[in-house]
Amino acid sequence: MKLKAVLVGVLFLLSFPAGKLMAQDAGGCKDSALLTRMSGCQIAYCSKSEFDAAELQTSLRNDPRTTHVEGKIEKIHYTCEGKSGLQVRRNAEQALKAAGFTLDFTGYDVPDHYVTAHEGPQWVAVMAAEMTDACSYDVTTVLTEAMKQEMTSDASAWAEEINKTGHASVYGIEFDTGKSTIKPQSEKVLGDVLSLLQAQPDWKMKIEGHTDSTGTKAGNQILSQQRASAVVAWLVQNGIARDRLTPAGLGDSKPIADNSTEKGRARNRRVELVKQ
Repeated sequence: MKLKAVLVGVLFLLSFPAGKLMAQDAGGCKDSALLTRMSGCQIAYCSKSEFDAAELQTSLRNDPRTTHVEGKIEKIHYTCEGKSGLQVRRNAEQALKAAGFTLDFTGYDVPDHYVTAHEGPQWVAVMAAEMTDACSYDVTTVLTEAMKQEMTSDASAWAEEINKTGHASVYGIEFDTGKSTIKPQSEKVLGDVLSLLQAQPDWKMKIEGHTDSTGTKAGNQILSQQRASAVVAWLVQNGIARDRLTPAGLGDSKPIADNSTEKGRARNRRVELVKQ
């Protein structure tokens, strides 16, 4: 990947006095190792996250489609003088192709230019907005990977919480990115949910799927419903009567933590067991 970053830099970076750039960039921000900047552009702001989600453009808005990716994310916003959005887009296309990336989408949707590309687990997306005699553009890089599970619980803790409040949050049921396919590493947590329901044969339970606020509300609601239904299907396949379970997708409508922080988003991505 280091060699590819060098190739990208050679094609994408045009000469500009380094000292002047550094003086005008937002504090703590620097160019991506995967895609350097256009000349005459400064970093207005940037952000990083060890684990988050992004929706990357893969079509024009008259046929809206995105690719949902999760992993380590870096976002950089540039403002430029004397550049066009098309100029940014063409530079990004050539730089990424030369570095071995596959171009998943490139196009123009007034007033924005888009480039989305990937190589293996590494994604790069560029969106450039046209302005009079200037432009701004965003570079988003995502290294897709599974989230490290940090929150755990078990059947006895859930039973105690349900008896107290009527519901309990479950963490550790993981799905393929943007899908409702349950990952194999979720088996232990699902087994604990199964044990809880077997120990309480009179309980009927609503299985709620919850997401963080990343992505669209409609997309989050649909995905959370599909994932809640997948959990119900797993429990039924393992012996729980179907009439004891009701799947419900609530998307990002009921956060329990701050969605502006990584830890908050991790808490909001959960399954809720709600006694009926």
